[in-house]
Amino acid sequence: MRKIAVLLILCFQVFNAQKLDFSLLLKDKISIRAIQIVDGKVYYAGTDAKLGYVHLKDTIRKKQVRLSKEKIEFRTLAHYDQLLYTANIESPAYFYKIDKRDLSYEIFYKDTLRTAFYDAFSYDKNGRGIAISDPTKKNKAHFRIFTKKNYNQDDGIIPLYNDGEAHFAASNTNIATIGNTVWIATGGKTSRIFKFTWDKPFHWDVFSTPFVNGANSTGIYSIDFYNKKLGIAVGGDYTQQKDNINNIAVTSDGGETWQSVASGKNSGYKTCVKYRPNSGGKEIIAVGDGDISYSNDFGQTWKVISEEKNLYVVEWIDENMLVFAGKNRILKAEFSN
Repeated sequence: MRKIAVLLILCFQVFNAQKLDFSLLLKDKISIRAIQIVDGKVYYAGTDAKLGYVHLKDTIRKKQVRLSKEKIEFRTLAHYDQLLYTANIESPAYFYKIDKRDLSYEIFYKDTLRTAFYDAFSYDKNGRGIAISDPTKKNKAHFRIFTKKNYNQDDGIIPLYNDGEAHFAASNTNIATIGNTVWIATGGKTSRIFKFTWDKPFHWDVFSTPFVNGANSTGIYSIDFYNKKLGIAVGGDYTQQKDNINNIAVTSDGGETWQSVASGKNSGYKTCVKYRPNSGGKEIIAVGDGDISYSNDFGQTWKVISEEKNLYVVEWIDENMLVFAGKNRILKAEFSN
């Protein structure tokens, strides 16, 4: 019994030791829900048509542009090679490609569908891009594929969305990609995982989850995969942010089955989740409007490690440093004991 008690104390101390030391990278009148960390810079896109970057080690070195004279809002940002890509929410949706060196830009596509609302945009290391919109009025999938290969969307089997099922433009993280596999999370009145491979990009499998659902504001807001098997989803209800029932789920079989974890035992609604690099999938960080939470046991239990509010998105720089962004600021954080 004494050995067990000592082990429990040590586990608690390791968990309790995790805390964050913050430094300010950027302060501006902007809401940021999409970032990319590339070549020592944090690139961001947000409200008022703003897109820019700030250096991680020298915050004086920064630049910002407005991609439109209109007050359009960006909640997506993708990166491949020398280019950044983004599309605004709401219709018409303008797709921009931006040279990350000098932030020169051009519009390369325009989506005029009335229901167009782009929630996430992702490119993988092989230059394969996908931008996900909410479905059409007839519950048909609506997205754009950008690759060197010409895919024909009509060649495949794309499942219909359920009534009231869509995506959330919360942190540009309802898409996850590893190798040839892509996972896409939905929310609203139904929360599911759509999965395909780039070998057959329009043959999707769809898997149910135990996530809270039933209202337009409920469901999965963010997913991440540590490898092809191990994944996590977080979310909840942004209108009832303290609700914490069935708002975190994990998978160990590549997204085919999901198990609710920490139900009723976490701090509530979250907009972004990320595995800690080189942790074997054991350590995870999640952020939402109200706090930053951390798990060191594969998502089974969670601890609030910071009460910083109005942060919506997080990305790891390395296994000890992170970047958070949200309302009017970008923060760098380092774990300390």
